[in-house]
Amino acid sequence: MITPEEFKSAFRLHPAGVALITADPGGSPVALTASSVSAVSADPPLAMFSVSALSSSARNLRKADSVVIHLLSADNLDLALLGAASGVDRFADESRWQRLPTGEPVFEEVKTWMRADILHRVDAGGSNVFVVTIVESSVAPDAAMCEGLVYRNRTWHRIDDSTVASMPELIGASAG
Repeated sequence: MITPEEFKSAFRLHPAGVALITADPGGSPVALTASSVSAVSADPPLAMFSVSALSSSARNLRKADSVVIHLLSADNLDLALLGAASGVDRFADESRWQRLPTGEPVFEEVKTWMRADILHRVDAGGSNVFVVTIVESSVAPDAAMCEGLVYRNRTWHRIDDSTVASMPELIGASAG
């Protein structure tokens, strides 16, 4: 088996999209930044994400019945940083978020978000894996025009038109 450091070192080089997960299990909303969000199934619409069991939000998130997954663009880097910071009130600026009619907190400046009911919670090593059923989504008409945000090697990266490569370009680059 490889060491935890070898495992982390390998995955640091794998770019991942960035999301802000919010929930309110009752009393106080929680938010955290995650790069582990994945689609599981389109029919039924299922997604998953994992959270370190050591995260300050993990205990409250395990109590939640539902979450909002905000799929962040490069314009939302400040929200990614906010969700990744420790010891801060992520909901202090009440002008940035509101509650959905179902009670979950949502940051409306995010162009794409999905409300989800938690279907399964799985303890997996030092993490909690959540499998969720997507029950509502919001995709702004201009969402596709936003530059992407990925996390790689402990650094935030912007995905824009300059990073697009076609298959022939990729094949030529690998052949040379």
